[in-house]
Amino acid sequence: MTGPDRAWRAVVLGQVARDLVLAVDALPEGGASAVVRQRRELLGGKGANQALACLRLGLDAAVIGVVGDDDAGRDVLARARADGLDVDDVVRRDGSPTALLTDVVEADGTRRLLEDVPPGTLLTAADVRASSARLATADAVLLQLQQPRTAVLEALRTAVGAGALVVADGAPPDDDVRDELAAHAHVLRADAAETAALVGHEPAGVEETVEAAHALRSRGPVLVALAAGQEENVVVWDGGHVVMPLLEGPVTDPTGAGDAFTAALAAGLLHGRTPEETAWWASAAAVLAVGTLGGRPSFDLTAVRERAERARAAAG
Repeated sequence: MTGPDRAWRAVVLGQVARDLVLAVDALPEGGASAVVRQRRELLGGKGANQALACLRLGLDAAVIGVVGDDDAGRDVLARARADGLDVDDVVRRDGSPTALLTDVVEADGTRRLLEDVPPGTLLTAADVRASSARLATADAVLLQLQQPRTAVLEALRTAVGAGALVVADGAPPDDDVRDELAAHAHVLRADAAETAALVGHEPAGVEETVEAAHALRSRGPVLVALAAGQEENVVVWDGGHVVMPLLEGPVTDPTGAGDAFTAALAAGLLHGRTPEETAWWASAAAVLAVGTLGGRPSFDLTAVRERAERARAAAG
């Protein structure tokens, strides 16, 4: 049963990293330099960002991921606990440095991401099995599909067996994983590049994206959300769909928009919203996430709900 009258628990399986965010007026030419206008060192990674967005949207949130047994790992876990995240199931991996994500953002909002993700910071099936008790008590499990296939499948099967709402974010490279996700995940979400990988081709425009999303939904999911290029999102459900342009708002840094969108899909459904209402929640969360430097969401449930209601009313 979904609805607003209980504390829903989300568990996010995904990356936990240290984020270094640098704001510059513009990138320098080769051999030149640029002054950093602002610097932030944050808890980051898609798993941590989605878990924090879930927390901001009124869910209890835990994350399952990997950090190194180093100072950076200890620091990001301390930051996560200070934010209110449950990180008891984050693995501390001996011999591996914690992942570092360097986000360089120009004054016009253009973003470039440099990723140092050592293999040791990726989840294994054994890591997931060690967290099976956590997954078994989750109301929603959010799967970051950039993790290895064995870890994703282990988590998917455990979550499905426990009756959790399963939200899959991304496009795994393996056909068998895509097929199992389509058959058992409740929500599939993909950005523009991932949409092409997920459906096997790049849809030519919004109409083809709607058709592709309906085709995916017919295989099992309750809701499918696909980016249609860089300016619109398509969300479909049984008997309906909505095409949403990116909501207008200040864009300081696009980091974290997709993570906020994904978290809001889970939160909307758990809070008992209709699929269309949930879609607008996701769009509102995304635009509210890009107004600050770095991928950390600073919105709350009330702000997302009010922004979604305004946007939906304006769209008619």
